[in-house]
Amino acid sequence: MANTGKRIRSAREGVERTKLYTLDEAIEMIKGKSSVKFDETIEVAMNLGVDPRHADQMVRGVVNLPNGTGRTVRVAVFARGDKADEAKAAGADIVGAEDLVAEIQAGNINFDRAIATPDMMGLVGRLGKVLGPRGLMPNPRVGTVTPDVTAAVKASKGGAVEFRVEKAGIVHAGVGKVSFDAAKIAENIRAFADAVTKAKPSGAKGNYVKRVAISSTMGPGVKIDPSTLSGAASA
Repeated sequence: MANTGKRIRSAREGVERTKLYTLDEAIEMIKGKSSVKFDETIEVAMNLGVDPRHADQMVRGVVNLPNGTGRTVRVAVFARGDKADEAKAAGADIVGAEDLVAEIQAGNINFDRAIATPDMMGLVGRLGKVLGPRGLMPNPRVGTVTPDVTAAVKASKGGAVEFRVEKAGIVHAGVGKVSFDAAKIAENIRAFADAVTKAKPSGAKGNYVKRVAISSTMGPGVKIDPSTLSGAASA
């Protein structure tokens, strides 16, 4: 515990809690302060000027990160017949119909992302209370209910990231690994920020993006000046 406390204090040294850093400065600090033996995930968090309790202020979408997430994504596909064969050929980890529903109802959820063909949604709808709270329910708005299972599986494996604003108005996602080149991390963060900005709901008034920060799994949060996100957060 003492070593953990010492490591945390060391990581926080030099990070001014009230200062807004440029994106490049923040990435350099996060990478430089990583001292653990595993490849930490870098996460971006955006505090938005919305109240998601109102339907016209919900923020939700998906973004394909240009450099991937750096993590292995396990994909499950609800499909039958030729579509099931397509999903397997595209690299889906789990493919099924009634059998997959039964597995999930039994508590076996061994995937990070679920995709379904439109004809399967009557069956998949039974799993709303199980998959919904975990953010795994297929949804046409984010491209996970689609007849094109090949494209959906490849996007999920290649760096597609879903985002949804939480009750406090915060949206966040993993956008890469500490081992990534700084330029690739910056490109991923800008792509994410741009997608969130484009998903601005009609009910959002005033300043949409209030605060932005990045952090690594075990590192401190570093606040970013939104204007350094290539204008993505200025809307």
